[in-house]
Amino acid sequence: MDRALLEYAVELVEEAGGLAARRFTEGARRDGAGAAPVEVEVEQLLRRRIAARYPDDVVLGEDAAPAGAGGGRRWVLDPINGTSLFAARVPTFNVLLAVEDADGPLVAVVGYPMSDEVLHAARGAGCWHQVAGEPARQVRVGDRTRRRGALVEMLNPLAWSEELLLALHREVYLQPWTKGDVDLVTGRADALVIAGYPIGYQDLAVLPLLVGEAGGRVTDLNGRDVLGGDGSVLATNGHLHDELLELVAGLPHGRDFHALREPR
Repeated sequence: MDRALLEYAVELVEEAGGLAARRFTEGARRDGAGAAPVEVEVEQLLRRRIAARYPDDVVLGEDAAPAGAGGGRRWVLDPINGTSLFAARVPTFNVLLAVEDADGPLVAVVGYPMSDEVLHAARGAGCWHQVAGEPARQVRVGDRTRRRGALVEMLNPLAWSEELLLALHREVYLQPWTKGDVDLVTGRADALVIAGYPIGYQDLAVLPLLVGEAGGRVTDLNGRDVLGGDGSVLATNGHLHDELLELVAGLPHGRDFHALREPR
């Protein structure tokens, strides 16, 4: 593991988070066309910094075509993960950055600008959590082995199928996702579920390392590799993974929640 690469990735997320936090405080909003000007600005910052340091690396982001010479390494960016949260003035949006090489995920960094905390992991180097002003500490998932009553954080439940929601509701404690990745890798939650409409690759790219290096396991809800799956997510402490997969096996994941809206 190239320690300098990890440190630079963390530095980038901190710088990007600082820009996002300033724009959030200034009251920036999405424009009427649905674009996110702050997301574009943050991505441009990250692209410039990566190109200056690693000009041969490919960069895959949200708001521009892939760039780079294709030197065998790729940076995957989600400059504002949770643009709807940002626009609604909810301070739990984050900045996601992953680095991949020929062997798969290499570095993963998540920054929460408004609480000034960073979660990062690197292949073979563990998962670490840092809050501003405090030293980074290595974190591990919890050790719960009993499925019934496990604490499971959920994302996008408005788009979940009734069958999925009921199956989990009858067996585990469900609560809304706030900082689900942090909660799982620090043992405050036993599992995370994302379902409904598919999550994009840029949102998923950090999960294998963050969860795996903390001792957990992540797949889609069908048990497949999360980076090549159907856009759903099951991330657990590892002990509960197979039991939760069994609980949701064969169930539809989503519903057409847009159909619930009455015509205006």
